[in-house]
Amino acid sequence: MATGTATSPSVRLALGQMRRSVGRLAAAGTAVVIGTAFVTATLLAGGIITRTTYEQVAAQYADADLVVFDSAGTLTRADVEAVRAVDGVAAADGLRGTYAELNHDGRTVYQSLLAAPSDPRLSPLVLARGTWPDRADRIALPVDVARLFGVGVGDTVASTRWLPGAKPAMDENGPEHDGGRAGAERLTVSGLVEDPLRAYAASGGVAVVSPAALERRLAGEAGGTVPGLRTVVVALAEPAGAAAVAAARDALAAAVPSATGVTTPEAYAEDVVARISDGQNIIFLVFVLALAGVSLVVSGLVIANTFQVLVAQRARTLALLRCVGASTGQVYRTVLLEAAVVGVVASVVGLAAGTLFVQAGLLVAPAFDLGVALPRTISLSAPVLLLPFAVGLLVTLLAALAPARAASRVAPLAALSPDVRPDPRGVGRARSAFAGTAGVGGLALLVAGVALGMSGRIDVGLFAAVLGGSMSLVGVVAGSVFWLPRVAAGLGRLVDVAGPAARLASANALRNPRRTAATSTALLVGVTLVSMMTTGAASARVTMDHQLDSRFPVDLQVAGMTPALGVGAPVRTALDGVDGVRSTAEVTTLSARRADGGARVPVAAVDPEALRSVLNTPGDATRLRPGVVVVPERVATAHGLQGRDTLTLKGGAGTVTLDVVHTGTLSDRAYLTPQDLAAFAPGRAADQVWAGVDDDHDAAAVVAAAQRAVSATGEAVSVTGIVAERDSYQRIVDVILGIVVGLLAVAVVIALIGVANTLSLSVVERTRENAVLRAIGLSKAQLRATLAIEGMVISGLGAVLGIVLGLVYGWAGAATALSTLGEVPLVVPWPAVGTVAVTALVAGLVASVAPARAATRTAPVTALSAR
Repeated sequence: MATGTATSPSVRLALGQMRRSVGRLAAAGTAVVIGTAFVTATLLAGGIITRTTYEQVAAQYADADLVVFDSAGTLTRADVEAVRAVDGVAAADGLRGTYAELNHDGRTVYQSLLAAPSDPRLSPLVLARGTWPDRADRIALPVDVARLFGVGVGDTVASTRWLPGAKPAMDENGPEHDGGRAGAERLTVSGLVEDPLRAYAASGGVAVVSPAALERRLAGEAGGTVPGLRTVVVALAEPAGAAAVAAARDALAAAVPSATGVTTPEAYAEDVVARISDGQNIIFLVFVLALAGVSLVVSGLVIANTFQVLVAQRARTLALLRCVGASTGQVYRTVLLEAAVVGVVASVVGLAAGTLFVQAGLLVAPAFDLGVALPRTISLSAPVLLLPFAVGLLVTLLAALAPARAASRVAPLAALSPDVRPDPRGVGRARSAFAGTAGVGGLALLVAGVALGMSGRIDVGLFAAVLGGSMSLVGVVAGSVFWLPRVAAGLGRLVDVAGPAARLASANALRNPRRTAATSTALLVGVTLVSMMTTGAASARVTMDHQLDSRFPVDLQVAGMTPALGVGAPVRTALDGVDGVRSTAEVTTLSARRADGGARVPVAAVDPEALRSVLNTPGDATRLRPGVVVVPERVATAHGLQGRDTLTLKGGAGTVTLDVVHTGTLSDRAYLTPQDLAAFAPGRAADQVWAGVDDDHDAAAVVAAAQRAVSATGEAVSVTGIVAERDSYQRIVDVILGIVVGLLAVAVVIALIGVANTLSLSVVERTRENAVLRAIGLSKAQLRATLAIEGMVISGLGAVLGIVLGLVYGWAGAATALSTLGEVPLVVPWPAVGTVAVTALVAGLVASVAPARAATRTAPVTALSAR
């Protein structure tokens, strides 16, 4: 009894009102749940991404306790011995590797090599079978390579390597080692290794040889001098506690003064990631949190609309409370208390939903080959738990302030009047001035940002473009109350031929300009961002594709180990039989001497028709003809050919003068015809085969099939699949686009809830009006059609305006960021645009169902008696 007496009347009233409005509050709560879950999932995903990235980099350091590193790569074997001599150090190894050609039974694989670890803690590799190689003629193969070769422990494979003692020389044949001769040795498979942490997945796995064998290979490749080290991993004696690690760090820094630093593997991995990303390794988290902020802003608009509906529905109740003595403060606190309860409950549910969503994603992730080892469980922290909850509650309270103020300011007698009429005063001049200034000023700043980006000042240009785009969008939203309802009414009049329902719908758009504008702009913001990201990504993809085609003009290259050996006909035959390879061309490459004594020019001699069939920059092939050398921009810059009209090349057979045709591509070779090559260097055999890959085939699968086909020929050749790299860039763009559009779609879903709330409020405001219309002959079907058309007009208008703004913002952003790479066209992603537009119209129609049911269920006589 004491508890009931102590309970505030405002609390009892708020709880009672909430029980009567569970359905309406559920709509607002859903918006908060989605927004809060969004923030929670973003924080958790950002933490997982950061953690996974660090762990992926640190995986190659295995269970090492410390890393001694030198950014200049000058650490020597003596430094490694000095590290091993430090008191408390159990083992230390320098990390470096090389590549080797491995052959067995007609198959060839280019495999990266590492030295066997001196301590198992210093290598992420695990022996699946056998032992580590302890002699120069032993090797431990990756399990998949052994499976490809069909070998096991005790079998032998062949390895081709350059003979030591001869420094590389450059002549017209290109690089030459000891006359182009290579040494072959037989290696016994001592063991099979696995990489459970996928530390070397990016390099296709790694084989292991003895430390002495690795150094011998490195010395041979470098002409007798072993290159320096960047990293030395250190394992301390057990147990290695924090004090022991700190003491060892100081001792190692003193023992190796030439090192840049000594740190833990985790800290070193974090530093490596920061250097790779130029210190911007939190961009993804910040970017996605910005999207979460958008969803919460849209949620706030929906919540505000919801409480406006509630206030309108409770007009008589609030008026009676004022008449019996309730103060404006009590009414104000009642609405805010409802908002607080909704915010607390919805934020807790959203926090749980976001957490469960990310955890479920981690559980199903192993079913997909993501290429990285993700954690099995999420890591919760105070910010992850408190920030989404606080944000959800704060957004709900802020959104409820205006409806609470409106509820407390209504006079009792006015509220008891037959109709609750919208405020006819409109909006003030200050808002009009602010909207115009922000819109025009932001647009001017956006244009200036694009111009700065095109002139090469991308950093300043991006800042100006983002600021200008944001300002102009704020101006559009702020000024929408002036023009958007009229546009909505005009759009509705376009369908007036549909009858009285369409005419009523267009008139209703002008009934409450504030509410119509607020609802349509909530949808406009979400659609603008979706359209902006899809347009920007589509425009960026075209520009990046052009850039990648320019930089990597050939999809697939098969090259002989030495130009003198060439590439045999079996290689081209094997490539022609690979599914997905559309065409091939034989190419002769060399470093051509210039008659004027200038720097040698790398050239590729190929038939123009064959070049056109394989080149990703067809303009270069079109310009190629006898008597012409096509010089890409990169070749001209690197070899001093800018502005040259002719180029004279010489060889053993004489000289030839060719007309120079300059192109803006980034190929690293100039093109000429075989006839022109024969004029100064006759008798040269083709040393490469270039191939084009069909776009509708998986690039990685085609490259793998080509490697298998070529390895079966027994030819000593290398396969370079540039198309796989380009495809990986395209996949990254597609994945990012999918994530962003998926996240922004949440904001659109929330905005559509607002459309339903606005229609519901429209029903409340027009209860008597609808009754009069029903009484004079308007059917239930016509009333439902009125609300349906009104919903589709509001949502359709927001979608159309959002699409238009998104096209402008998306292209402007892509042009600012990528204009230095070339022309950035405006690419309209029609499938995405059509999907958004249709979805908005259908959603507006669906949103009208519940309000229409409520409007048609009330009998005209009952509605006319409503006060």
